[in-house]
Formats: sequence, structure tokens, C-alpha cells
Amino acid sequence: MKTMKITLILGTRPQIIKSAPLIHLAEEDPEIDLQIAHTGQHYNYEMSKEFFEELNLPDPVVDLNIGSGTHAWQTGKMMIGVESLLVKEKPNMVVVPGDTNSTIAGALATAKLHIPVAHIESGARSYDMSIPEEINRRLTDHCSTLLFAPTKNCVDNLLKEGIDEKNIYLVGDTMYDSLLQHLPRALEEKILDELNLEPKGYAVLTTHRPDHVDSPEILKKIIETMMKIRELVIVFPVHPRTMRRLTEAGLQKKISNKSNIRPIKPVKYHEMLMLMKEAKIVFTDSGGIQKETFWLQTPCATLRDQTEWTETVDLGANVLVGVDPEKILLETERILRKKGAKKILQEKINPFGDGKASEKILCAIKEFCSSF
Repeated sequence: MKTMKITLILGTRPQIIKSAPLIHLAEEDPEIDLQIAHTGQHYNYEMSKEFFEELNLPDPVVDLNIGSGTHAWQTGKMMIGVESLLVKEKPNMVVVPGDTNSTIAGALATAKLHIPVAHIESGARSYDMSIPEEINRRLTDHCSTLLFAPTKNCVDNLLKEGIDEKNIYLVGDTMYDSLLQHLPRALEEKILDELNLEPKGYAVLTTHRPDHVDSPEILKKIIETMMKIRELVIVFPVHPRTMRRLTEAGLQKKISNKSNIRPIKPVKYHEMLMLMKEAKIVFTDSGGIQKETFWLQTPCATLRDQTEWTETVDLGANVLVGVDPEKILLETERILRKKGAKKILQEKINPFGDGKASEKILCAIKEFCSSF
């Protein structure tokens, strides 16, 4: 039996989560030899080890430990590291999930070596080229061999850009696969008790985008707007980098001084699922959380003016409020007044597949690789 060597390149927490179901399937398949390459974009492996352990994933074969830097420096260093690994390992295919600098670095280095690239989450578009992730998404799609689209809208976006239909696979969203697999365990988490929270008596806030956290003015606007929402406790998982920015802007004392905002350390995946599921509303600038809240039937207010996940907006599960205080407060008031929001969202048709995207992806990869 011929073994297919597949290299999976990741480097951020969302990439670990959305890749987990595929990794487990590949581990169980005797025809697949899967190697994980960790770029260290957000966390080196030692720092992200808890995510691997929580999701029961094998260790990466390499940790490039790139770390933070400018987009060009980070992407360039990743390409050099990925190229070195691929020249040594000679995989049959390289898989890149998402839209990070790890994604584009992996795709470009692989394509230059004439190794087939499979892109998971192809076709998502916000049509705002000022966003680094939009650049990464487009370039990755256009140098990929197999394009795995999570929704029909993503397929349409790829076709409009002239990508050959035979290379596009409508498979669903691997992040949905992961959520379905891990939700039973998440429901056992005691984080609400630990934080003394009542279901629907709090909101969740996440913000990580550089144009938000690196701007003292915008960060201050977000925090001061949240402080006006007195009806809810605002649970705020804060990354260390964001906490530094809060301190530099003089906001850390504000939110820890008897305000309604409760800053907490970053939580594990299962804990975050439980927090989002029982929240009254989630405020976020994250792409993945916009989808997760829809699947958990929790209203979402996105602190951006555009989104690559337009499906969530079309379904009425997500409202784009930007960082406009008036829009944020109006949307919060609307949600607080609304009855039966969860039931309404439960009745919406899910455009992100049936929870078996990873199976479809692995099947397509095996079929492609076996043809050579």
C-alpha cells in the first residue's frame, strides 16, 4: 500500500482548532502520513502546547518559532523555514488552512517548489484589500491546486475570479466539524460557576485586530462603549499583548476599578465555547467567532465594517457595528429587548455544511494524490 505524505502548515490558535478534525482522521488512515509544521506565528509550540493537548493532537515535526514582526519579515522568514522543510521531506501535498501569514507563506513556498497546495477555507471574501487577511486569502487561492470552499457563496467568489471549477470543492466548514465534536465536552465546563456568571446575564468581548488594539483612540472607544452597557457583565478574555496596550493607554485601571468589564486571562477552547453559548451577546472582531456564535445560536455584534462571512449577516445572526458607539449600543438594546433570539437562530438553515467537511477534504486529497 502506497503511503501519501501530507504536510499541514499552521501557526495560530484558530488554525489549530479548524485543523483538529482533519488531523484525527489522517492519523487513523493507514494511507496517510501527516506531518504538522508549526510556524510559531502567534505562539511557539511550547506556548500553544495546551491547545494541542486539549484537542489531543500529535506534536508538530517542526516548530519554526518565527514570532512577531512586520508582515514582510514574518512571511519571509516563514517561507524560508517552510521551503527548507519541504525540500527535506518532499511531501505529496501541502495543506494550508485559513488566511494568516502562515497560510500565504506556506502556499507560496510550496507552489514555488511545484508541490500541490490544498487550501482549506477557500473563497471567503470581504473585498477590503486594506485587511491583511484578505490579501492572504486571495493570493493563497490563486496559487492552490485544490480549493476547499466552506459555503456556496465562497464557491461563487472563486468562480467570479476565474478559478477553474474542477479545482473547487464545496465541502463545508472544518471549524463546524470541530465545534460539533467538542461541544459535548464544552458543556461540562464549569467556567460560568468559576466566574460567578448567570446564563444570559453577561456578554463576551474579544478584540485582537491590530487596527483596534494598536490604536489607543479606538481601543479607548471600544472599552468606554462597553462600560456603558450596565445591564450586562462584559467578560473580556485578554491576550497578553492586548493587556499591554490597555495598560499603555491607561485603560487597564479603568476596567479593573469596579466597572462592568471583567478582564480574564485567555481561556481554553472548550471554556470559550461554553462562554459564547450562554452569553446574551458576543462582541468580536474575530472571523471565526462570527461563525461559532451562529452555530451556538448566540447573537453576534462584529466590531468591523465588513466581514468575509457575509452568510452570518444575511441570516440575521450577526450585525456589523464597527467601532461606532451608537451602533454598538443600539444593537445591544435591540438584543436585550428581543425575545426568543436563540429559537430564531436555531431555525436558520446552516450554510456551512453538515459537520463532515474534514472527511470530504481527506477523501479529495487522497483521490488527487493517488492519481500520480
